[in-house]
Amino acid sequence: MRILLTNDDGYNAPGIQVLYQALKSQTKHDISIAAPEGQRSATGHSITLFAPLFVTEHALEGSGKGFSISGTPSDCVKLAVQGGLIPKPDLLISGINQGANLGTDIFYSGTVSAAMEGVLLGIPSLALSLANFEYKDFGPSAAYLVEHLDLLLKLRHKGLININFPGKPRTEWRGLKVTRLGKAIYENVFEQRQDPRGRIYFWQSGNLVQDCESDTDLTAIQNDFVSLTPMHSDLTDFACLQTWKELFN
Repeated sequence: MRILLTNDDGYNAPGIQVLYQALKSQTKHDISIAAPEGQRSATGHSITLFAPLFVTEHALEGSGKGFSISGTPSDCVKLAVQGGLIPKPDLLISGINQGANLGTDIFYSGTVSAAMEGVLLGIPSLALSLANFEYKDFGPSAAYLVEHLDLLLKLRHKGLININFPGKPRTEWRGLKVTRLGKAIYENVFEQRQDPRGRIYFWQSGNLVQDCESDTDLTAIQNDFVSLTPMHSDLTDFACLQTWKELFN
């Protein structure tokens, strides 16, 4: 099977490199990488239309190919697959991201957007995130993915599976929960500052409001479970669809 790895933390980020080594050493799949040349977090599903995309090829073991690309995570997937850098993969894995991608944060996430780009191109995709910015050991998350990869493939899910791992040693994980997306609502703060030339600028930050609903990905991670959320690309509000058809037609 051909697997394409991507991310939004950059080609040399430890998350994607640890995942590559785990897959390469413990499976027989053909692994390639197409990832941004540097940090591209929170770029959402943006693509580059008014600038060139520069590509640097990197040597990888076996028949796989590695590319660092000057664009966004979605650019990397589109260019790799539609630009002919690699044969169309059977599976796309985005991550392992440093930091959680939970709830409505997925709309801003370059990690999840890269995986969703795979879905739009007809490729089953996984988005993987380590839900902690301070915890740096990606080994347990990579090992867990490798151990459960065959089971995930047997699901034959043609959309996106968003997986978040607790940011702590695996001995402290409490298991896995299949979840829905929670509501990641922030109390945003915009700190106003002034540069030496007198120009006003702002730094954005915020605190996440606690999600107390029991079946969400946010609650699962708060309780030290791996969260697994099936997603698809169709944002249609089906609850309104038939009613509105009758009203407007």
